Amino acid sequence: MEISPFLNKELPESLYMQLYHWIRKEIEDGRLMPGTKMPSIRELTANLNVSRNTVETAYQQLQAEGYLESIPKSGVWVAEIEKPVWHLPPTEHPIIPEKQASPKVAVDFEYGNVDLDKFPIKQWKKCLTDAIDQQNNWLFQYGNKIGEFSLRKEIAHYLQQSRGVRATPEQILITAGTQTSISVLCRLLSLNGETVAMEEPGYLGVRTVFKDEGCHLKPIPLEHDGLSVKHLQTSMAKAIYVTPSHQFPYGMVLPVAKRIQLLKWAYQTNGYIFEDDYDGEFRYRGQPIPSLKSLDEEGRVIYLGTLSKCFLPTARLSYMVLPPSLMELLLQKFAEYNQSVSPIIQRAVAQFMKSGEFEKHIRRMRKWYQRKHQVLLTSIQQYMDTRVSIIGEKSGLHILLKLNGMTASKLIERGLSHGVKVYSPARFWLLPNDEIESIIMLGFGGLSLEEIEQGIRILASCLPKDLEKKGGPPLR
Repeated sequence: MEISPFLNKELPESLYMQLYHWIRKEIEDGRLMPGTKMPSIRELTANLNVSRNTVETAYQQLQAEGYLESIPKSGVWVAEIEKPVWHLPPTEHPIIPEKQASPKVAVDFEYGNVDLDKFPIKQWKKCLTDAIDQQNNWLFQYGNKIGEFSLRKEIAHYLQQSRGVRATPEQILITAGTQTSISVLCRLLSLNGETVAMEEPGYLGVRTVFKDEGCHLKPIPLEHDGLSVKHLQTSMAKAIYVTPSHQFPYGMVLPVAKRIQLLKWAYQTNGYIFEDDYDGEFRYRGQPIPSLKSLDEEGRVIYLGTLSKCFLPTARLSYMVLPPSLMELLLQKFAEYNQSVSPIIQRAVAQFMKSGEFEKHIRRMRKWYQRKHQVLLTSIQQYMDTRVSIIGEKSGLHILLKLNGMTASKLIERGLSHGVKVYSPARFWLLPNDEIESIIMLGFGGLSLEEIEQGIRILASCLPKDLEKKGGPPLR
């Protein structure tokens, strides 16, 4: 075939680029169809009155991008290409609907937010600077595979003082979040294809990792004082993930008697317990109950901790305490893996802890969150009274509300229309049931005292009036 592009020698763009762009557009617009044989270089050179190099360079570029293909002893042909996903017929124009403005949110009870206004940013910046200013060449290295020794040493000391966990720095692995910790454990213990138990409901982020790692999940129902050990004993699980200090999301604390039963299950079945102490620092009533790890005498508990709630979420810094035998196995199986958390962040956190600023920060935030927690409960009692029941109010940075006479979805909708955002905890159930329809979740960590009171007052105005108080949700 013959093609007759117009090439303008007066333009600053080179002739070969003009030819390249013209042919490419003809192909993309469907005027040069796949399977069409192109003029030879000699023919097109003569037809356009340009140099052979101009045509040859344009063809080579089109072949490199897949628009043309050269077949030996046959010639140059238009290749089969996919049309771009944004391609629209030239005669049609897309109708873009007007975007409806989202309601303005004045108070957001999102779980997981923390109060950064009280964070000692000046002291933290100094620790970062001091870490970078340390002598020797560590700054240009990948760091220790299981984590910087200085940080592991400080964490071991902190756990001994605050949670009664006895561990050496050699037992601690630094990770980039609880999900990373769970992923490592799944591969370390070869849990692909094995049954793993979880509280029902439970933390979605961990459940997702278990699924992605090929585990068969066994939901263990809750009783009024935590998970049902009887159901666990018949589960055939090789491991169980639990949140005994503050069950997520219901908030109950697993009593010592059940903790001992749980340990006996692990000893008798050679199973492992993944103890997630995600916000163990923030308890507002009574004395802290010893961690499962502190009661473990046979190395069946793997303790998981994080600095996301008590320090900085952006640090992406978590840790776990492994029994010596599992740490030895980890060093073998993960010998070629580098540490995932920045050594700079690790050394700065170690300095922050060693200086005493970390413990000061924890004490300060515990008092501050307790004050927010009290304002939340007082506001609920004042404005909502018998129309709701509070669940899980003894610790942590969230509570659940059992609604009387209204579904959660209806309150979420009404609240949002009035500028208050609340959430359904339904995603934390593996097997949904009817009780989910009447429960909402309120996180208060990132809100001010004024926002908490305002949000509850507005939510109360969205509830039905004059209802008799009902009991909390049944836990089977």
